[in-house]
Amino acid sequence: MNSLAEEKRSGTLELLLIRPLSDTKVILSKYFAALTLVVLSLLPTLIYYYSVSRLGFPVGDIDSGGFWGSFIGLLFLGSAFAAMGIFSSSLTGNPIVAFLTAVVLSAFVYMGFDFVAPFFGSTVLFVQSLGIGAHYASMSRGVIDSRDVIYFLSLNLFFLYLSVSVLGRRKWR
Repeated sequence: MNSLAEEKRSGTLELLLIRPLSDTKVILSKYFAALTLVVLSLLPTLIYYYSVSRLGFPVGDIDSGGFWGSFIGLLFLGSAFAAMGIFSSSLTGNPIVAFLTAVVLSAFVYMGFDFVAPFFGSTVLFVQSLGIGAHYASMSRGVIDSRDVIYFLSLNLFFLYLSVSVLGRRKWR
């Protein structure tokens, strides 16, 4: 959430944007930096997987499908939250406001659709499937479905597109 907001606040965003880089390249570089942080924070969990598989009785008795499904699901979940954080950071110049916006947005996309779904009558399952929770729950069971992968990729692309649009809007002010 601090990536663009802090640069706006300190005035270094203008230095970055006068370079011969497109807005898309700026947003994608910020996104891939955040995604690298997510991947690096998840890598130590591989040590736990190895330890449990070696120390278990019998050796190797571990639910590999559940672990790898959860691991891939967490990568997708982290990438979606990173895209939402970049978007919220592009909206404001205050890092605290960007953080609070990202927390509210992430919480709504993760849990909010489950809460509002009962108000939609016969389309409850459709409304629930718009949230991250249903797709992550499916992946954490070890089922990597193409619908879940497409959902997370499209969610990332949607928020990155919104970020590029907000950043490009500065030219018209």
